[in-house]
Amino acid sequence: MHWLWLAFKDLSVEQLYALLQLRQDVFILEQQCLYADLDNLDQHCMHLLAVDEHLSTTKLAAYLRIIPAEHHASGYTTLGRILTSADYRGQGLGKHLMQETMAYLNTQHRGETIHMSAQSYLEKFYASFGFKTVSEPYDDDGILHIDMQINIS
Repeated sequence: MHWLWLAFKDLSVEQLYALLQLRQDVFILEQQCLYADLDNLDQHCMHLLAVDEHLSTTKLAAYLRIIPAEHHASGYTTLGRILTSADYRGQGLGKHLMQETMAYLNTQHRGETIHMSAQSYLEKFYASFGFKTVSEPYDDDGILHIDMQINIS
C-alpha cells in the first residue's frame, strides 16, 4: 500500500474525485447516511490516501482527513471521514491507516488534543491507539457515535 499525505491544493483532480466518490460510496450509499459531505472543510484539511500499489493512483483503499483546530467547531484538531473501501476490508488496513495517522500526529501535532466522532462499535479499536471516550453514545445520522480524544505528547 502506498500512503499519501496531501493538502487540498496538492490533490489532483482525479484524487479529489476518487476520495469524494469513496466517501459517498461508504457513508451515503452503504451506510445510508444522508448528510452534506461537501462541508467546506476539505480545503483546510490534510488528507491521507491509501493507494493500492498495483492499481492507479485514483483507486483508493482507505482514507481520512485531519481538520485543523481553527476550522472545527470543537476547537480541536479533528480526525474525520475515516474509512476503508469495501474491497479492502478484513485485511488489517484500518489498523495501518491509524498507524500512519498516529505517526503523522506525533510529528505534526505534538502538544495538541486530537478529537474524533467515532462510530460506537469501533470504540475498542480506537482505544487501542490511545483514544479515550469523552461522551455518552449519541445518534449521528442513524448510527451511534461517541466522541473520543487523545493528547499527543
